[in-house]
Amino acid sequence: MSTLDLIGLRRPVRASYTAVEHLDVVVVGAGLSGIGMACHLRTKRPGTTFTLLEARDETGGTWSLFRYPGVRSDSDMHTLGYRFRPWARAETMPGGAEILDYLRETAREYRVLDEVRLRHRLVAANWDSERARWELRIDHDGTEVALTCSFLLMCGGYYRNDGGFQPDLPGIADFGGQVVHPQAWPEDLDYSGKRVVVLGSGATAVTLVPALARDAAHVTMVQRSPSYVLSLPSADTLAPRLARLLPGGLGHRVIRWRNIATAMAFYQLSQRRPELVRRMLRKAAVAALPAGYPVDEHFAPRYGPWDQRMCMVPDGDFFTALSSGRATVATDTIAGFDHGAVRLTSGDVVPADILVTATGFNLGLFGGAELSVDGRPVRTADTMTYLGMMLAGVPNMVYVLGYTNATWTLKLDFVAGYLDRLLRHMSHHAYDVATPSAPPPEVTEEPFVNLTAGYVQRGLAELPRQGSRLPWRPTMNYVLDTLTLRRTPITREMTFSRAATPDRQPLPPGPRAR
Repeated sequence: MSTLDLIGLRRPVRASYTAVEHLDVVVVGAGLSGIGMACHLRTKRPGTTFTLLEARDETGGTWSLFRYPGVRSDSDMHTLGYRFRPWARAETMPGGAEILDYLRETAREYRVLDEVRLRHRLVAANWDSERARWELRIDHDGTEVALTCSFLLMCGGYYRNDGGFQPDLPGIADFGGQVVHPQAWPEDLDYSGKRVVVLGSGATAVTLVPALARDAAHVTMVQRSPSYVLSLPSADTLAPRLARLLPGGLGHRVIRWRNIATAMAFYQLSQRRPELVRRMLRKAAVAALPAGYPVDEHFAPRYGPWDQRMCMVPDGDFFTALSSGRATVATDTIAGFDHGAVRLTSGDVVPADILVTATGFNLGLFGGAELSVDGRPVRTADTMTYLGMMLAGVPNMVYVLGYTNATWTLKLDFVAGYLDRLLRHMSHHAYDVATPSAPPPEVTEEPFVNLTAGYVQRGLAELPRQGSRLPWRPTMNYVLDTLTLRRTPITREMTFSRAATPDRQPLPPGPRAR
């Protein structure tokens, strides 16, 4: 029986270790980031021993966790897809099932599934300076498992998967109907012919509304304040044609760079000319909605464009649902609940059989694992990020957090490239340890991100700080990262050392070691 059979989606995982197992690299998380980083290890560092720890019972991360109606990407798939395995279809914002298939097909092709350990949740990780290794405590179905590794890759994303954010809703017990959070969508929920109220105005809400409106009696989106909503084409017919016409994957690279440049230009325009972008988005909303629709009431946010993530909708499906009359928007606050109804502060009453709380998620770095260095706890919020992928004073640990204003995977490519350079340098010089130095006194602390979204503000205490200059300040700019992350000297404000009591083989040098 193959290893793949043992960790297949339908078979339970059983692990039995007679001694503490040591690996070169442990990847935490088997979603978009973990699978991507593992594929890079396969291709760039053959001979490296590694495993992926996945707390859930299947691979796929976000795309296997979220099962609500209409779940899809709100990013362009030609950039959300991996650079080394381009998205070959015309869809720009495909459904969650299609993205999940793509991830698992990639993992199979690169033999990553062979290394996944399902239902293995990292509980704690302690760095042992004397032996230069991470000591991991892992929960596997209630049994503690121990592993050690030379390098730890944190690829579990930035939100907790054990439950979304539930705001305080006084009087909700009086509602009497079913209350559902998108992060825990029941498979057997029947909303056909029922009145549904969706609380929220973010990407999840604008995705749910048109999907629910196809079968529900009516859908009302109750939002405390509006968001910017931008309609984009659901398909890019040029992409498959270029892929056929241009040799050696050049067509995919052209489309990828075109989409990167377009997204960056729009973001920069939003930051530099916010009133112009406001007018553009308002004009587009007016054109997509029936004459006389109160656009300024429901689609005029108080904040500037891209001060929060913008909601992208394929082919304007959200506006189509509103125009059809099968869905409406109410911009108001909730005063309370009656049996089968939501009372708004304005005095309006919205009938409802089902209440969907699309109110966001809870931030949670590193899957809630406790980090320590030689037994001293590491509080993430007291550390400073190094190049947006390591923590000052924490050895041999890299994490993946994508861009807030661009596609997540773009940052993953840079992290993988930097990690490869770092490991080559360490192998060439026989170093065991790489630790970002403490930032000098002149580097001032700032919040990790400047988004005003509720989930960010609620979770800032979970995030590291950023500094006032490189390498302590992430750029959140793909083009700048192309120039800086690929060219930043590996030795810049990085301390290297060797283990005091080496008792293992060094990391493989990989091809083209220098």
